[in-house]
Amino acid sequence: MRRLAIYPGSFDPPTLGHLDVAERAAQLFDEVIVAVGVNSAKSPFLTDEERVDCLKECVKHLPNVSVDSFSGLLVDYVRSKSARSVVRGLRATADFEYEFQMAMVNRRLASEVETVFFMTKWEYNYLTSSIVREVATLGGDFETLVPGPVAEVIHRTLRKR
Repeated sequence: MRRLAIYPGSFDPPTLGHLDVAERAAQLFDEVIVAVGVNSAKSPFLTDEERVDCLKECVKHLPNVSVDSFSGLLVDYVRSKSARSVVRGLRATADFEYEFQMAMVNRRLASEVETVFFMTKWEYNYLTSSIVREVATLGGDFETLVPGPVAEVIHRTLRKR
């Protein structure tokens, strides 16, 4: 039986921390789907398509990692892919409390789905998409916080504004 994991998130924008989790998950699972959550009620910094395209470029060196998007309940998406594992990254205690609650809700909705947590590498402990967006919109040097393909898309997005 293949070990398929779903790594969901908004990835708005994808960071070096996100890429790190995807790379490490790829070592433990036969296949990983990085799944961009689409929420039509929100207005993201990068479009859904830009986030998917960025992630595809960022993980192209990982043969067992693909990128997709979904809307609705995560557990419904996980079931539609016949997966049994959800991958999440943890930075700090605050992340743990939120992620623990989400894992428990998901377990309640789909008892067959397990959540696997990856502790962030120390150098990415402070890094969030929100910080990247703020640094970028305020004119700071965000390029060291995101993979190269993402930096290019952020620059394009900022020029449009």
